[in-house]
Amino acid sequence: MGFNVESMHPNPSGVWTTWAVLIGASGTLAAATPMQHHLTNEQVVAFAGLAMDGITREFPNKPSNVMVDIDSVKRPRDLHPTFYGSFDWHSSVHGHWLLVRLLKMYPHSPAAPAMMKLLDEQLTAENLAAEASYFDVKENRSFERMYGWAWTLRLVAELHTWEHAKAKEWAANLKPLQTRIVELIRGYLPRLTYPIRTGVHPDTAFALAQILDYARTVGDKDLEQQGIAYARAKYMDDRDYPAHFEPSGEDFFSPACNEADLMRRILSSDEFAKWLDQFLPRLGDETSQSAGLLQPAVVSDVTDPKIVHLAGLNLSRAWTQNGVLTALPPGDPRRDALQKSVDAHTKAGLDYVFSGNYAGEHWLATFAVYRLTDVGCE
Repeated sequence: MGFNVESMHPNPSGVWTTWAVLIGASGTLAAATPMQHHLTNEQVVAFAGLAMDGITREFPNKPSNVMVDIDSVKRPRDLHPTFYGSFDWHSSVHGHWLLVRLLKMYPHSPAAPAMMKLLDEQLTAENLAAEASYFDVKENRSFERMYGWAWTLRLVAELHTWEHAKAKEWAANLKPLQTRIVELIRGYLPRLTYPIRTGVHPDTAFALAQILDYARTVGDKDLEQQGIAYARAKYMDDRDYPAHFEPSGEDFFSPACNEADLMRRILSSDEFAKWLDQFLPRLGDETSQSAGLLQPAVVSDVTDPKIVHLAGLNLSRAWTQNGVLTALPPGDPRRDALQKSVDAHTKAGLDYVFSGNYAGEHWLATFAVYRLTDVGCE
């Protein structure tokens, strides 16, 4: 099953013009300020369309499985009966999350029936049991560690807070995969002597932020305390982060911003403000080494699958800086600079969501919806 956004509202060239979708009649950016949760029907349909098209598109595909014998050589849909599309496993997982998020927030959207039907076809008990058993093979236990794991738990958390019969059914079907991933996380963190600080998938701070939100949502106190203890042990004493080295050429995360977004989840407002002083001194000062974090990245080639990561960087910087902004005390001198940066990064990131090129379109809608619906700041 596919869902073609262009069949509903194409522009003359057949490719979505981002601002036609994301800018209202007033000419101002919709939902670009903290804690503003409104998307138009057109926006919901557009974002959902990208996710639904990707979820059911098996090829092109980038599998990352370890082949241990000839029986391991399988097509994506046979390896992963639910999360086979969207180019890679994690993008499929967060594409499913995007649909749940939009359905929960906008149940009367014109796209709602199609979203509901697709999720019901995908999130079956049989399919998800196969996804869980995939991790039983020793060589697969590090598969999607921890980026895909984090998005799986974000999907579970989204379903957990949705009072709908189908949400409860899908959550029950996800339980074996959820349980397996939590077990893997709990076994992995004690062995992760050094947190991974990178602008791409393995970044530890991003995963921990998602894991903490999940643990608090479902009431897993043990996992929550393990996550907090790890964050305090590995990040609490960080200071003078060399932010002038960011970004790298294919980043879709800022390690600095991810870390700050994590620490605001475990510290009080005053504690966090002091920690941020030592981690990113003079944040907001145009002459500081962190000044580049507040300037959107330039995306030189939207068709290049690595360079287009920088469009995602703009969106993830926007949501992490938005999280930092909401955690700072009123009157903190960094708030104005952060607000301007959040708005600028959001606008810059949205420019590339509907590029007409699958290199970005298979995943950027998720980053846009994460930002525009203030995930993690509820």
